Amino acid sequence: MLKQKFFPYLALGMGIIALSFSALFAKWANAPGPVMAFYRIGLATLILAPAFLRRRKKLSKVWDKRILLFPLLGGVFTALDHAVWNSALRFTSAANTTLLGNTSSLWVALVAWLVFRERLKSMFWMGLGFSLAGAVVVLGSDFSRQVSFGIGDLLALSAGVFYAGYLLVTQRARQHLDTLSYIWMGGLISSLILLLVSLALKMPLSGYPARSYLAFLGAALVSHVGGYLSIGYALGHLPASVVSPTLIAQPVLTALLAIPLLGETLRTEQWLGGLSVLAGIYLVHRSRSPVD
Repeated sequence: MLKQKFFPYLALGMGIIALSFSALFAKWANAPGPVMAFYRIGLATLILAPAFLRRRKKLSKVWDKRILLFPLLGGVFTALDHAVWNSALRFTSAANTTLLGNTSSLWVALVAWLVFRERLKSMFWMGLGFSLAGAVVVLGSDFSRQVSFGIGDLLALSAGVFYAGYLLVTQRARQHLDTLSYIWMGGLISSLILLLVSLALKMPLSGYPARSYLAFLGAALVSHVGGYLSIGYALGHLPASVVSPTLIAQPVLTALLAIPLLGETLRTEQWLGGLSVLAGIYLVHRSRSPVD
């Protein structure tokens, strides 16, 4: 019994740590957002290809045209999310980017309310208020220093909206596809989109220093493959009501790691605004939890 609980919680912890390094790898790479996203997702897709091909032999319904719509949409949202999120890192801190990018649960809940007419509890609206107030504090603090920092925060918020789209599509896709197949096919589509975007915008795909290529590989291995598979394993053994709120630790850990590894510092108002956003996200998760 102890072992059955230990490994899922260990995977959850490892997944949070792996995802917390995403912003650091992007900062170290110092490449345009779409290029960083292309290498991260493209390399991860290449690494997972053998596992997908082995699984493909056991699948018959994967290539149904209607089902393929899900990884297609998921791939589009993933490409937009990562391209915008990585671009945000060039204008603002790793802590702000990770924090504001994790507001996706708010947008998912709002879509559920507006589109699917899902009834939301008062706790949700309280959480939304906390998160928006905190985001305003962070945004206002950065705009007051330099306009470009505020733009970075707005890009990070936009990435959260695109990630919400990915989560909504994934929720439906998992009714028809296993995790690995969905992630791999979506990753392949994302990689192609990001490659075309990089070429269209004439962003260099080569000529970077060795440190950038190591960061590309690190992001693919650690954050994408390690992070996504670890969280996927945890979700197979732990309720989402446990996993989702725990993922709120990711922006906190990123902020702490960025202090010694990137030399970033956060001002008092940023800490306060960040804590307000985290509290709001937690309340939103609790409001939609079946064990509430």
